Amino acid sequence: MNCLLAAAVLCLCAAPLQPVPPPLDVFELTDGGHVRGQVVKETDDNIFVDVGYTILEIPTANIVNRTADASESADSESDPATEGVPKGLYTAGSLTDISVQDAVKRFGSGVVVVRTPGGLGSGFIIREDGYLITNAHVVQGEIEFTVIVYQETEDGFEKKLFENARLIAVNPFIDLALVKIDKEDLGDIELTRVVLGDINDQAVGEPVFAIGAPLGMDRSVSEGIISIKNRSHEGKVYVQTTAAINPGNSGGPLFNSKGEVIAVNTLGYMFAEGMNLSIPVDYVKHFIENRDAFAYDRGNPNSGYRYLAPPERPEDDPQP
Repeated sequence: MNCLLAAAVLCLCAAPLQPVPPPLDVFELTDGGHVRGQVVKETDDNIFVDVGYTILEIPTANIVNRTADASESADSESDPATEGVPKGLYTAGSLTDISVQDAVKRFGSGVVVVRTPGGLGSGFIIREDGYLITNAHVVQGEIEFTVIVYQETEDGFEKKLFENARLIAVNPFIDLALVKIDKEDLGDIELTRVVLGDINDQAVGEPVFAIGAPLGMDRSVSEGIISIKNRSHEGKVYVQTTAAINPGNSGGPLFNSKGEVIAVNTLGYMFAEGMNLSIPVDYVKHFIENRDAFAYDRGNPNSGYRYLAPPERPEDDPQP
């Protein structure tokens, strides 16, 4: 009996101790922004905060409030990807700041490649049963296209092809399309969905990052900042960002520091580095909520695209 007890004690003593994660602080800034990370150094004038992918130097004069991260006391097994408020086909965001590495790990599988006979683009899953958003110019004019999903496994990523994806709604005037992966093809696979944020909660200068397939290089990540939230271009409003966007990124998500999608990557200026445009997420939400108005009808090529001009009135036809 005593031998068994001694053996049990030895086993417990030999068990490796789990490392305690360093405490995190949340800083409220004078411009309304928030920074969450581990403090690595403090001086009278500055605080140096490790946010996961870089160390930020924050002047103490710009800090309105400093609090301990409340999420540290929450259940460590909870998945932030399950947070948010369901809004029909999409989930609205209520997440907390995380590092780019963590955001890519949690939501990277929700970014897909949309391949057509004429080329390819990117997209992102908005609901686990196969609904996704991409740019209209990625799928417009095509009847058949393939969605490529990269699901995370213990050994990396597993590539899955869904060849019977169909177009549900399209609005070329704001360059958005809603696509659905065939339910029979999907089977019992549960896709990773992203969370849609609020562009009004973002500030100029805040960090953002994009995931997509630039030049066909799938699962590529690029970082930058918000240059301006309301850049006018051809009668529409875009988010201008320094995050690199190239052909193949079209239709992919632009994430904020919480891992929420705040825009859809759409345009990049040739030979102008750091000048890229993305469709604000508000347009995306409005498009999804009013998808019936833009429903695609394969039997009517003009549906969701354009209306035929009415016939001209003959000159001798009297006016009503």
